[in-house]
Amino acid sequence: MPHYPSRHSWAVTPAEAAEIQNELRAEVVLSDDFGPVLTVAGVDAGFEDDGNTTRAAVVVLGFPELDVRERALARRPTTFPYIPGFLSFREIPAVLAALEQLATTPDLLLCDGMGILHPRRFGIASHLGVITGLPAIGVGKSPFIGRHEPVPDERGAWRPIIDRGQTIGAALRTRAGTKPLYISPGHRISLESAIEYVLRCAPRYRLPETTRQADHLASHEKDKG
Repeated sequence: MPHYPSRHSWAVTPAEAAEIQNELRAEVVLSDDFGPVLTVAGVDAGFEDDGNTTRAAVVVLGFPELDVRERALARRPTTFPYIPGFLSFREIPAVLAALEQLATTPDLLLCDGMGILHPRRFGIASHLGVITGLPAIGVGKSPFIGRHEPVPDERGAWRPIIDRGQTIGAALRTRAGTKPLYISPGHRISLESAIEYVLRCAPRYRLPETTRQADHLASHEKDKG
């Protein structure tokens, strides 16, 4: 089973968390730096006990078949408050515990959250990618920062998301007649490849199968873990 040592303390203030994000973002790689992708993993987290317990799920799918190969669930006490822009400090401790339960290391992570589509260009997908060294994509379900032109209502259409003159992601239509997703590279992948893999992981529904499977395990299944 893999082990991912912490790069820093998780018991920090918001100001300290921002410093960590600003420091670690220098390690983010925004070009394709991965080999053959035979497995993709969805990463998501939910909360129990009125938010006091973080419940993280990782579901590994074969690629491109998208069949479920492995599932892992972990619970950890929630130690960081809900503050937009600091999702990783609230969720990653439990996510790492779930990743460390896997028998195999996935080739690519698709995270429910943002990569560089973030005020400090270091959302949860970037943070998790840097800590684990794994290629990672941020798949957001709603807009966060930046602006984009209207996305044509056809599968595969996308428009760049711009913030402060920089392209930080894409509004991607994975299915006609539904709202776009907000895609951004997290680590070791380009924006163009992130779009391609999200589309290939979403052959039928708005959400990629990675996100659908991980969200179901993290938030809906009555699994005693």
